[in-house]
Amino acid sequence: MSQSQASTGFVEVPHRGLITVSVMLATIMQVLDTTIANVALPSMVGDLGASQDTINWVLTSYIVAAAIMTPVTGWLSDRFGRKELFLTSVVGFTVSSMLCGIAWSLESMVAFRILQGIFGASIVPLSQTFLLDINPKERHGSAMAMWGAGIMVGPIIGPTLGGWLTESFDWRWVFFINLPVGIVAFMGCAAYLPTVVKRLRGFDFFGFAMLSLGVGALQLMLDRGGEVDWFSSPEIWIEMAIAISGFWIFAVHMASAKTPFLDPEIFLDRNFVTGLVFIFIIGIILLASLALLPPMLSRIFGYPTTTTGLVMAPRGVGTMVSMIMVGRLVRMVDSRYLVVAGLSLTAVSLYMMTGFTPQMDDYLIIVSGVIQGLGLGLVFVPLSTVAFATLHPRHRTDAASLFSLVRNIGSSIGISIVTLLLTRNTQINHAELSTAISPFNPNLVAISPQAVAGDPSALQQMDNLVTIQSLMISYVDDFKLMMIVTLCAIPLALLLRKPKAAMAGAAPAAHMD
Repeated sequence: MSQSQASTGFVEVPHRGLITVSVMLATIMQVLDTTIANVALPSMVGDLGASQDTINWVLTSYIVAAAIMTPVTGWLSDRFGRKELFLTSVVGFTVSSMLCGIAWSLESMVAFRILQGIFGASIVPLSQTFLLDINPKERHGSAMAMWGAGIMVGPIIGPTLGGWLTESFDWRWVFFINLPVGIVAFMGCAAYLPTVVKRLRGFDFFGFAMLSLGVGALQLMLDRGGEVDWFSSPEIWIEMAIAISGFWIFAVHMASAKTPFLDPEIFLDRNFVTGLVFIFIIGIILLASLALLPPMLSRIFGYPTTTTGLVMAPRGVGTMVSMIMVGRLVRMVDSRYLVVAGLSLTAVSLYMMTGFTPQMDDYLIIVSGVIQGLGLGLVFVPLSTVAFATLHPRHRTDAASLFSLVRNIGSSIGISIVTLLLTRNTQINHAELSTAISPFNPNLVAISPQAVAGDPSALQQMDNLVTIQSLMISYVDDFKLMMIVTLCAIPLALLLRKPKAAMAGAAPAAHMD
């Protein structure tokens, strides 16, 4: 390796295209599993002998296991080898997916989902690291466009694919579909991935334990909150206290230990820290909106799963188009301008979504989805590029792990907040709108004299109308909140800095302008 190659972390490798395809197959397989199983939960209840309350552990177990194991990716890759860890993760994820497909009880399913989360945690950060390593600095934008397309489109198509597999075959095929993908990804990676020299590195067990405690408790709190009515339950208070304690002890330990679990030097890079803030916000917007739209289309508009997928598909198309464009634009246009443009488009789409009504057709849903897809794509690629542009290559795997962890935590927090607000605002709106259902209201007399006369079917019909309106108002309020969050994030782009001569392949520690 030459001195220039050592400084940039890039080494010319053959079969770059085949490596990219193989790595992205594994990445898409893992990302799909964050959402593909959601729509299959009702079908699992009977087969696994579970209840509506306990079946959610199928999702919770996977999320918590993946969150805990994501930060340890850097140490594992240094200790056992990056290629070896990636291959082990792909094999373990594929095998545990098959075990999930043959699960015979809720307990076995939860155990296999924990295994799936453990093995899958390293796939996304390692795939990002590989694509950065095998591409020269001037191609990092295109590489991150390819990686970002898989990361962002996967959750969009997951519910649609899961619904189609469940309706056409059986819920078990939601997991069986990973087998052919996993085999192809493993064969390609085993044949073409370059071997990276291992680096001996001590393991800070105490730091890892504290971070795992904080992350695990936080994920449990976010996932369980809706089921136990949040802070009215002692469980949530206990989990919040454990999460705060774990993160606080980890931060103090990291700042004072000689060889901490994560190198504090990572957090001295302003681009990377700003990138973490941005990816947290992107996580909130992307998956929170995805969590809201399918139930909205089902509950208010009565769309079946397949139709919901077709209506939301243009959002993925918008993201793909944006990724293709921005992969080239990032070489010519300042990334900060692209981030601002992307956030502005996302805010415009959310503003359009605040105009949703129960009487509208598909047009506004599709158009706002395409614009939001374009906007998020414009943000994700330059952000993923700039965040790592000034970071030393030896920190890439740890940084990629943090990048994925923060994105997932943002998603969990975003989903929890919008779901909580939706539930509570629907109750408040229903109570306020119901006050107008009175025999003394002339509008009600004109519209439904049967309801005024006390006819049960007419009163039920009016209650349904009030419920739909209450839901719609609550969804609009959630979209408005996400729009405000997006607008507030735009000034953060001023904190990003473009390294001088980055396009010419300068060292990551280049002077900042």
